[in-house]
Amino acid sequence: MRRERRRASPAIPLEDGASQGRRLVTWHSNIQTWASPGNLLRTLARCVPPGLLRPFGRPVVLAFHGLVTRIADERIEVAQHERDVFHAIVKTLKAQFDVLPLGAIADVGKNPGRYPRAVFLTADDGYSSLDAAADLLEEQRLPWSLFVPTHHIETGQPNPLFPARLFLLFGPTGTYEIPHIPTPIVLGTQRGALCIQVISELKRLDRVRAEEAVAAMAAVFSASEFDALRARFASERYLDWDGVAQLARRGVAIGAHAHWHWPMNAAEPTSALAMQAETSRALVISHIGQCRYFAYPFGREADVSPQARNAVRDAGFEAAFTSIPASLEAKQDPFLLPRYFLARREPALASFVPLIRAGGFRARNWQRATLSAA
Repeated sequence: MRRERRRASPAIPLEDGASQGRRLVTWHSNIQTWASPGNLLRTLARCVPPGLLRPFGRPVVLAFHGLVTRIADERIEVAQHERDVFHAIVKTLKAQFDVLPLGAIADVGKNPGRYPRAVFLTADDGYSSLDAAADLLEEQRLPWSLFVPTHHIETGQPNPLFPARLFLLFGPTGTYEIPHIPTPIVLGTQRGALCIQVISELKRLDRVRAEEAVAAMAAVFSASEFDALRARFASERYLDWDGVAQLARRGVAIGAHAHWHWPMNAAEPTSALAMQAETSRALVISHIGQCRYFAYPFGREADVSPQARNAVRDAGFEAAFTSIPASLEAKQDPFLLPRYFLARREPALASFVPLIRAGGFRARNWQRATLSAA
């Protein structure tokens, strides 16, 4: 597996990693500001008062992952919001929008023009920090839904990209041959760009090969080293079924986020896609009582195949959500619905949400292509 191991230090210190992560995220964000329509719209939103944009709004589904008091390393806690920032988002949603339970989405979707202020709030993954999110949302009496990856809720195993990131960012310096990764991975001092590249390669693998690759990455750490890194990033831990059930008792609608948190793309055989949909729905029903909705892991165009859409439909779900940002429109396919993932900071959210409608062209084209191949 590994050609060479020069172990001058067992890991990169957290402080150095955090500063490197900030520089990487800043660089990446600057590039995307010029290249991404979403970031251009976010810039526009900061210049336009919410009242001027409100008439152009359409219903949207928003999403988040988890909360931390303070983000220690942006390269690891890629999906977390700081608590104070999320609190501000929640207060904006309460003041500026009509936040509806997910059960209303079918009626809203029939005539979206009648609901320009409608928002549906969802969370993916089931991180243990969601108790804190529940407190903030309950305080404002806002309904929300949670999509859980049932294998990880059952076993406590982390999202497979978490140990991969630990290896790429904190693994001992050296050259490694990882199963199913075509070229050796050289861990040196500059790791941020390498991490992005290798994660992209991993996500193109089917689940079985990805498991083998991630297991080889995790194996470079001793048990105590790996446990220490997991403890350092406790925000990446999942709830168990008791924790999910407690949220359900507080009124949170629970849906499925597949069984194993991995892309349901063209690399996966049809039988695996069916397992991802059917098993996750059955487990949520057995623990919670019902499971009406599904969210695709990662959920971008490259992560959802036409066969995945069919597998979710055939498993008995009423609707399924992607991570493609757009507003809800009439006659959208119910198994390819758009969602916008809240950015780490949303200083102009009240103005930005109506602009999410601009993503409709992209979402419609992708839906048509996916349905034609289904």
